[in-house]
Amino acid sequence: MIYKNFQGERLSALGLGCMRLPVLEGNDARIDETAAKEMVDFAMAQGINYYDTAWGYHEGNSELVIGRALASYPRETFFLATKFPGYDLSNMDKVEEIFEKQLEKCGVEYFESCVIHGITWYNSKK
Repeated sequence: MIYKNFQGERLSALGLGCMRLPVLEGNDARIDETAAKEMVDFAMAQGINYYDTAWGYHEGNSELVIGRALASYPRETFFLATKFPGYDLSNMDKVEEIFEKQLEKCGVEYFESCVIHGITWYNSKK
């Protein structure tokens, strides 16, 4: 694995995005958790330490599944990024509430990165 120095941390140049995890019966909300865990285990074994999820991925289930998949690894062995659902402007007065729920869903005390997801000119015109 190639690693990059990121603010004094060894971050894998390749990460695992969790927007398109394997699903059951073609239903995006029903993640095949066994297969997803196998993917994470394989990624970790190959030295991947960066995982990227978001509030809206898999109808809200990506954070839950990736959190459970990473739970067997010491927290200091991976970097976890998520995204706040900024594409829905009605969420803007719930930033802290949603962020706390994201931490809970992922089963972690912190994220290395949290991005405001999908704010566009179009959203402001709704």
